[in-house]
Amino acid sequence: MFVGDLDKVVSLLLSLSGRLARVENALYSLEEEAPNTEKHTLTEKRKLLMRQHEDAKELKENLDRREKLVSVVMETHLDPESLDDYRHFVKMKSALIIEQRKLEDKIKLGEEQLKCLLDSLPLEQRPPL
Repeated sequence: MFVGDLDKVVSLLLSLSGRLARVENALYSLEEEAPNTEKHTLTEKRKLLMRQHEDAKELKENLDRREKLVSVVMETHLDPESLDDYRHFVKMKSALIIEQRKLEDKIKLGEEQLKCLLDSLPLEQRPPL
């Protein structure tokens, strides 16, 4: 159950961080002439995402405390080698989730770039999809 929660909380933090970064980029790239409603909407969205991100960080802190408790229980039931394997697994789980997200983002960016390139070709030169 702990490992499942770890997966969910790390994914949530990554998702919120990405969304927050996109909103901040949109805010900073707004032109001076942009409508105030657009600025206001993005600012409110940024505030909401920041609150959600802070909440998710609290969840992660609680999960870290829970990890210590689970580790104590595991110490009593596992031999030292298995305990090391468990701790390595928990550490790598977060790292692999982060790496997976990076790869998914790269794939998405590549697909978007490919679509833009295909759209820039004259119709008769476009490959059939």
